[in-house]
Amino acid sequence: MKVIEIKSWADFLDQTRKLDQWAFRGQPSAGLPLLTSLSRRLMHYSPDPANWSLRERRAIRVFRRKAHVHITDQRILLDDLRCIAMMQHHGGATRLLDFTKSPFVAAFFAMESAFGDSVVYALNTPELWSRTPKFDAALTRDKIDPRVPQYFEKYFLNNNYPVVWFGEPSEMDRRLVAQSGLFVVPGQLDKPLDQLLESYENEDESLLVRLVLPAEIRAAAMRELYRMNITYASLWPDLDGLSRSMNQELEIIWKPLLDEVEKL
Repeated sequence: MKVIEIKSWADFLDQTRKLDQWAFRGQPSAGLPLLTSLSRRLMHYSPDPANWSLRERRAIRVFRRKAHVHITDQRILLDDLRCIAMMQHHGGATRLLDFTKSPFVAAFFAMESAFGDSVVYALNTPELWSRTPKFDAALTRDKIDPRVPQYFEKYFLNNNYPVVWFGEPSEMDRRLVAQSGLFVVPGQLDKPLDQLLESYENEDESLLVRLVLPAEIRAAAMRELYRMNITYASLWPDLDGLSRSMNQELEIIWKPLLDEVEKL
């Protein structure tokens, strides 16, 4: 995995400008591995990987059994990727990794709650689109597409295949649309994404770039993102997002108001 130490917000703009049509993910700590929320939870609370598939299947089954009382469109629960995306949207741990087509959205999620260095991962999706894993060239993107009935069960829930798929559900919810979002779906939960991608890479090229954002650029970056209307209110277009955006408002004060306070 290629690592780039970002020097300034302008440097971030310059570096990401080169990564046209890539996908991005922001994380608030530069020390965290690129694991799904389900991987982290299972590793911490259920460290025996032998029963991870059983636990994941049960969680999805219970969600399907009970979620119908809260939704009007029952078709969502029959579509594996849409069902799991909804589960993640509402706080459940899943094997989905949230990515976005916007480096600025990724930078927001990386830095908004960061207290130290944060990180944005950039995934070369144009190149990955046509790649197949070295251990089995028959496992094309279409062959493992989790939107196809039974494919999620076969290639992901069994936790046997070190594959990687990326894309959007057949229908996207409001948050996914607002964030220009997509999901990366790993075939194994016990490996971070960079390790799984090694099966798709050649000797001269990495499909993943790690952009480390130092804590000292956060203030300038968050102000620029605010000017771009990248806030929780715009990225989560609901009351939850509006409420969380107030944390950002604490950092942004109109200069004339500061001048008035200084006069007191």
